[in-house]
Amino acid sequence: MSDLQITPLNALHRELGAKMVPFAGYDMPVQYPLGVMKEHLHCRAKAGLFDVSHMGQVILRAPGGYAAVAQAMEGLVPVDLLGLGVMRQRYGMFTNDAGGILDDLMLANRGDHMFVVVNAACKAADIAHMRAGLPGIEVAEITDRALLALQGPRAEAVLSALVPDVRNMRFMDVAVLDSDYGELWISRSGYTGEDGFEVSVANENAEALARALLANDEVEPIGLGARDSLRLE
Repeated sequence: MSDLQITPLNALHRELGAKMVPFAGYDMPVQYPLGVMKEHLHCRAKAGLFDVSHMGQVILRAPGGYAAVAQAMEGLVPVDLLGLGVMRQRYGMFTNDAGGILDDLMLANRGDHMFVVVNAACKAADIAHMRAGLPGIEVAEITDRALLALQGPRAEAVLSALVPDVRNMRFMDVAVLDSDYGELWISRSGYTGEDGFEVSVANENAEALARALLANDEVEPIGLGARDSLRLE
């Protein structure tokens, strides 16, 4: 276990009674005492909080601003990024020379740069792929921020109690918002089939934000087991 990386919420997972397993090189919660099925159903009915800090957060910059990054990135993903609106996000995938899929990812236009979220298992390979395939583009991996996902039909009501401006966000909007937990990078997106948000927060504020969300009776912590079953469903 000593070679596993941990997220800023590792101690909280253990306090909450999570069953921890190795996943993508990290020590991660597969389920909590509620159990996978009840966690799955809770996310469908109310709101579930997921720790997805093991995923990769990357900022791409170029002297020509967002347009230069988008034009270069369109050589790696079959997605219209030049036409992506400011503070909007789009789903894409890296493809190989034969058109096969290497990995999927989320790409956001944040005005003067692009913000990218890549999968944990392929994080190192994806970042290397961008560095090799985007000459002249600065590829900066963000390692000082955690990533939380709040998913479910009550996600907006829960998060807006702490960050009121999220009420104005549409599906696939992104925002940079000030809060009691520092600057939050928020997207209205997720992978459960429910409404929800992904929230990037500074490592030192991640546990306080997670505790504040979990203090709401409508929120339960959700592990990797229900994360997979929700995606599969």
